Amino acid sequence: MSGRMCRRRTGAGQFVLHCTLLVSASPTLKAAVHTDFSIDSVRVEFVDPDTERDFQRHHLDRTRASLRLTLVFCSLFYVAFSLTDFAALGYGTPALVLLVGRLLVAFTACFGLYMVRDEIHTIAPHRMAASAAEIVGMAVFMLVVWYRAGELPWHAMSLCIMLVVVYVFIPNRLITSVAIAFAATLAFIVIALERGELKPSDDITMSMLLLLVNSFGIVAARRYHQLWRDEYRVLMELKHLSIRDHLSGCFNRRHLHATLLPSEMMRARKGRQWITLMVCDIDHFKRINDSYGHQSGDAVLQHVAGTLQAMTRGELDSVVRYGGEEFLLVLPQTDLERGMRVAERLRAAVEQNPIPDVSGKEIAATMSIGVLSANFATIRRTVSEATLIAAADALLYDAKKSGRNSIRCLQWTDELSRAGAHPGNLPFPLTGLDIDTRGRAALADGPPTQGRSEPSITG
Repeated sequence: MSGRMCRRRTGAGQFVLHCTLLVSASPTLKAAVHTDFSIDSVRVEFVDPDTERDFQRHHLDRTRASLRLTLVFCSLFYVAFSLTDFAALGYGTPALVLLVGRLLVAFTACFGLYMVRDEIHTIAPHRMAASAAEIVGMAVFMLVVWYRAGELPWHAMSLCIMLVVVYVFIPNRLITSVAIAFAATLAFIVIALERGELKPSDDITMSMLLLLVNSFGIVAARRYHQLWRDEYRVLMELKHLSIRDHLSGCFNRRHLHATLLPSEMMRARKGRQWITLMVCDIDHFKRINDSYGHQSGDAVLQHVAGTLQAMTRGELDSVVRYGGEEFLLVLPQTDLERGMRVAERLRAAVEQNPIPDVSGKEIAATMSIGVLSANFATIRRTVSEATLIAAADALLYDAKKSGRNSIRCLQWTDELSRAGAHPGNLPFPLTGLDIDTRGRAALADGPPTQGRSEPSITG
């Protein structure tokens, strides 16, 4: 779409468009999404699958490091203990079978290390590597118990150590760890009863001790999983407080300049996509504070902020409280036409929904909006975030001058970039711009003119 500059003013039941586009107001509200940090008491995982997935991704580097260390350490000891097989069984077939099994454990560990290499950023391969190592390791250990049944007390002690490793040191889902550990314990008890030569009282004692180790392992693992998730919840809450405005719940200005806008601009440049900035300001907000009190003014701010957040794409768009009564919206992958539609829906929603104050009276509020869109598929010159914000703010200023409760929009072009290297050199106020027959904004010849008439469409 070619660049265009437009202005919209509202009157009694109608509005005027100074643009080639007529946009209808049709609000579509979305429910606000709040993060659910509740934890399932059985699985010890976040009830919300999205929260659990975000938690796993947050700890992915730590999970990878812990899993790597455990795989390397356990596989080396598994292979090294093949010496005890040859010492106990000689160089016959049973010892060779156990050697193959131990090498299979080492191969499984090496394959697991490959699956959790740095290039892998998903959770599933890490869980598969952990589960495969646990299952293969326990299966091979049962072979050792079967062929060396005369050393059951030593094997019971070894199994206790392996159960602790499964519960605590190998990062995996609790339910998976419990299933593997209990299956291994049951298999060990069956082999001990079938192949062992212990007294019944010794068998019972050994079984009770293994069940005790499992019980303590479950308690330790549950505390471990609970602790990490509690820490993550606190961290996310602190992060939320650090990047959000406490009154409106929107992102704050520091987060906008430090992280949000630079990352969105980089993504737009890299993908050669559209990005739209929208600066919104509540009209006559000081008058509202003076007439109704500051508590009512806060209620108006919260109502407008909630409207902006509910009527934008929560997973993609960002709403920032930029100043006292000023909000800035960052709309990725949004061209000028869609930006104008969103702006009109927001403006109409604020105008048509009065806000009740603390005394029950309704406070009528309106909002002026400046909309600036940039298409990085066509922009060749470098433009900074500060320049685009200043241009959107100037559009808002022009909307205020034109009578408030109106919208002013513009598509950024290379011609505007040539006008100045920084916001102070921008050719604003925007009445100094001409619009050619294709709707492209360009610098006017000669000094800016005041009060230029523009073609309008009423509806």
